[in-house]
Amino acid sequence: MILPDGYSDIPAGKIAAIVTHLEMTARPPHRNDPPGAWIVRKVDAPPLDWYRDLYRRVGEEWLWFSRARMTDAELAAIIHAPGIEIYALVVGGRDEGLLELDFRDPGQCELVYFGVTAGLIGTGAARFLMNRALERAWSGDVRRVWVHTCTFDHPSAVAFYQRSGFIPFRRQIEVADDPRLDGTVSRDAAKHVPIIE
Repeated sequence: MILPDGYSDIPAGKIAAIVTHLEMTARPPHRNDPPGAWIVRKVDAPPLDWYRDLYRRVGEEWLWFSRARMTDAELAAIIHAPGIEIYALVVGGRDEGLLELDFRDPGQCELVYFGVTAGLIGTGAARFLMNRALERAWSGDVRRVWVHTCTFDHPSAVAFYQRSGFIPFRRQIEVADDPRLDGTVSRDAAKHVPIIE
């Protein structure tokens, strides 16, 4: 179904975002790391509590909710699956950034989740993490790396991905139950997205 031109109502209790899909089909030019004391570490078989905590701290302000709604079994089936790689950005001994790569589709790598905690936005930490993400994504037999973001995300997200070498190729509208109304995320999260009950 294609939405008609003009305005389309979103029912009370729902949220709607424009999702932009971006891709690169060749390794991008090297970008220098910004100055900073960051480390990226691979987390094999991440504990569910650890993953949920970092996912929440990085993504709650941007209404990341899909993984928060999963049962333990559903979450473990994804993040412990062969072909999924989880990394943490470490700052001062604390995990402050999340990178999840999906290599399950041959020849492709999806940046499933990518972000840093609020205190690191604008410090160069995300650039450092993206440099490591692209190094790892292109280290094997990959012909395409892709990611998606939406209008709930940081306002500079699309531009950041484009500066990293990604090119937009698809746009969609996503409608979902507002995760603040069922307790999936804090009711105080994402003040840039009004709650309509």
